[in-house]
Amino acid sequence: MPSSPAEIRILDGGYAREARSLLYHAYRHEPTFAYLFESERPGYDQRVRATVRELVQQHFLQEDPAIGLLIDDRLVGIALIAQPQRRLDITESWSWRLRMVMTTGFRCTRRYLDYHEAILGCLPPGRFHVLPLLGIHPEFQGKGLGEKLLSALHDWCAEDPNSEGLVLDTGNNRYLDFYKRQGYEEVGEVAVGPICEHVFFHANPQQVLKASA
Repeated sequence: MPSSPAEIRILDGGYAREARSLLYHAYRHEPTFAYLFESERPGYDQRVRATVRELVQQHFLQEDPAIGLLIDDRLVGIALIAQPQRRLDITESWSWRLRMVMTTGFRCTRRYLDYHEAILGCLPPGRFHVLPLLGIHPEFQGKGLGEKLLSALHDWCAEDPNSEGLVLDTGNNRYLDFYKRQGYEEVGEVAVGPICEHVFFHANPQQVLKASA
């Protein structure tokens, strides 16, 4: 276990550099990113870095919320949270699209846009917060920190009476049972090339209480 207790913190743009580094390490070996950004072709690491950089930059530019997990002031876990009304803002930004094309190429950008649209099309109607990027640094995985980060996310979501819950997706089969143990329900599957992307939903506890009242 970590020598110091993990601290939950709401993050602002001052953490952008640390967030980019953490998420690059968390996603570079994920099967979905490997397909989207063509891991078999030279320059894959640079394309992943560029994508994470553009997503993090746009997220903080929009002042969307982010929750971090820190140990001794080192960022070891992070969740970027997209507000319900902002699900499409990143991919609808032409400046974002242009930067993506210039750094990852047209084909990879098109793949990412198609993936993003397919995930959104899989969601039921309603006001859901979406988790576009979520990760624990590989050095700190397997220590129960993923559970701690998700618990903090659920507590954060519970404070918003208008949110119906959280939605995330993964193409990594080893996470499926983990998310189900944390109370997530699989609501759909999306084919991303050869990858089966699983879409999960976790209801806002406040909404569950309202429905049962």
